[in-house]
Amino acid sequence: MNKKYKILVMRYRFIGDTLLTIPFLRNLRYAYPDAQIDMLVAPVSGEIIDKCPYVDNFIYFDTTKKHRYENKAGNEKKDFWYYVKYLKSQNYDKAYVLKRSFSSAFLAFAAGIKERVGFDTECRGFLLTKRVPYVEDEHEIDCFLDVLKEDGIEVKDSYLENWVTQEELDEVKEIMQQKNINKDSKIKKVIIHATSGNRKKEWAKDKWAKIITWLSNEENVQVVFNGTKNDSLVYEEIMSYVKENLKIPPVNFCGCFNLRQTLAFTKLCDLIAGCDSGNLHIAASVGVPVIGIYGPMNTIKWRAYADDCSVIKTNLPCQPCGLKKKCRRDYQCIKDIAVEIVRSEILKKIALITQ
Repeated sequence: MNKKYKILVMRYRFIGDTLLTIPFLRNLRYAYPDAQIDMLVAPVSGEIIDKCPYVDNFIYFDTTKKHRYENKAGNEKKDFWYYVKYLKSQNYDKAYVLKRSFSSAFLAFAAGIKERVGFDTECRGFLLTKRVPYVEDEHEIDCFLDVLKEDGIEVKDSYLENWVTQEELDEVKEIMQQKNINKDSKIKKVIIHATSGNRKKEWAKDKWAKIITWLSNEENVQVVFNGTKNDSLVYEEIMSYVKENLKIPPVNFCGCFNLRQTLAFTKLCDLIAGCDSGNLHIAASVGVPVIGIYGPMNTIKWRAYADDCSVIKTNLPCQPCGLKKKCRRDYQCIKDIAVEIVRSEILKKIALITQ
């Protein structure tokens, strides 16, 4: 019996980056319909695509406590060499190293994977058998697809998608009902996502308060918040700037959902407006319209990947800095974004979804 061709895709760490591999995985499956395709992902963040039909097995790379979304409570940490030994035992024929770090390329090399295709970054090219240039002014999805093209694989499409089960939707609907979310179909549910993994990407809390006041009183919108339990404090501070009674008070779901449920919750809403974070990519992946408020990061590369994504940003000569140097303007790039600009964009989106 012929040995099944085995491919490993390596892109562990952040939620957004993990989501953006989906078009790559789909096109890889087109090219290798009968191969075993496994993916090395981070714990928790990897769950955002764990229903992906293009992957046979997910391997959770769990060695660090560096990022707050990475750790699953109770999981035993394993060191780097554990994964070298494990991957070597799997006898992969090829690895696509989509993570750009030196250590990820070294992992594939040390595991003895014969073909190693990845970005020529961080002086790691000698560890790869095929080096792919990394383009800074190109969306990350397109950069991933460049890896396939450089490996001689046809790219047929590039759309973003994701998968939510009916069970997950039902679980979230029950939690929403417990919070007395308005069932009137004419009242649209708008997620305001004001937090980010990096606080320097966040828009001012008092400006969010003005948006929430306007939506809740004038537009008959049900504003909802979602995030980690700790994020709840941010929304409490935002609401402290609201100085009047609201016709439809916001509902705070922070800490109520795991990552899979967050995916389902987002799908059940009508619109998300938020700062640069993985939640915008989550919304784009389930077809929910996105309004993104962006500051220091490159929107060509990191905007939500959807036709109905609205990008709100300033155009300072120092943009984008990518947070790679100390800001001499005190992040004027995001502080200067006016409430009226965000309000106008939300109005346009609400008009479209109510047609």
